[in-house]
Amino acid sequence: MVVPRSRRIRTNLGQNAGPHQNPIFLPTDPKHDWLLAKIFVRAAEFSMQALDSHLLRTHMLSEVFAMATLRNLPSPHPLFKLLIPHTRYTLHINILARSGLISDDGSITLYAGIGGESLPELLKRGTSSLTYSSLCLPENISERGLEDVPNYYYRDDGTQLWNIINKYVTGVLQHYYTSDEHVQKDTELQSWIREIFTNGFLERSSTGVPESFQTVSDLIKFVTMVIFTASAQHAAVNNGQFDFGGWMPNYPTALRKPPPKEKGQTTMDTILETLPDIGTTVNAMAGQSLLSQTFSDQHILGSFPEDLFDEEVPCKIIADFQKDLRELSDLIEERNKKQEFPYTSLSPRNVENSVAI
Repeated sequence: MVVPRSRRIRTNLGQNAGPHQNPIFLPTDPKHDWLLAKIFVRAAEFSMQALDSHLLRTHMLSEVFAMATLRNLPSPHPLFKLLIPHTRYTLHINILARSGLISDDGSITLYAGIGGESLPELLKRGTSSLTYSSLCLPENISERGLEDVPNYYYRDDGTQLWNIINKYVTGVLQHYYTSDEHVQKDTELQSWIREIFTNGFLERSSTGVPESFQTVSDLIKFVTMVIFTASAQHAAVNNGQFDFGGWMPNYPTALRKPPPKEKGQTTMDTILETLPDIGTTVNAMAGQSLLSQTFSDQHILGSFPEDLFDEEVPCKIIADFQKDLRELSDLIEERNKKQEFPYTSLSPRNVENSVAI
């Protein structure tokens, strides 16, 4: 028998379910019980999205890639030319994040429930769960069993972007590395991936991240992931923050009361007393609004103000890359005309080259 969706949804607000101290909340419970349970889940989701999905998996990883590029690859190196546009402002914005978001007097510490001692603990746990496959969108979707979920535009648009980036990276790198031996003997390239493996993934082979490159195809996949992370993945977790969290009950950054331990005790007054106070709400909304803005000097994916390549073949590949991105933007724009709630985060026109905000 197929169980109706509304009957399958349930929420447990603690680590161990129990009827008296930690009940499982259901849609069939009193409406205020179920509403408050969902609010607590949303608050937990904010913490995971802000620190794990966003800060760790895009900002901090892109910093690892940027530092390895600057330290190990000379400017004439083809991989340096390929990657340097995707490092623009990353170090700068991460310095600002350390001082203005996750410091002792930063916004996360002051206005989010995950601040203080919990913050480094969550980042530590997030780092321990990082895997190479989770950073590669096609494998990520497959591992989570999301191939056939209808109207999942992050998957649909993201997969097309992954494929476009992969085509671009393949063309450029195969032009310079015509055999696996060329990859194996490139000491600067091998130093680059070794630093990423050591400093970014803490030399944990269990992550699946390579500590060296043996084939051209291995290099192409990894560089595709690097560019996708700095551009498309960051856009996906950053651009819609205010749309999702501008109404605080939908995405509370902090809550003032502990989770309910019994059913039937929650009222609307309880919910209002649990939601953040006005000061926290205003400051959190202001931060989400700022991070969702576009700026006059942004460089969208595929725009290269500096002509780093001058050979005919890579220049042709770049032109094809830009054409593919324009065509995808047009397709997404046409689809969104038919949507009540358009998904715009991964239209290439809204994706920056780098983690710059």
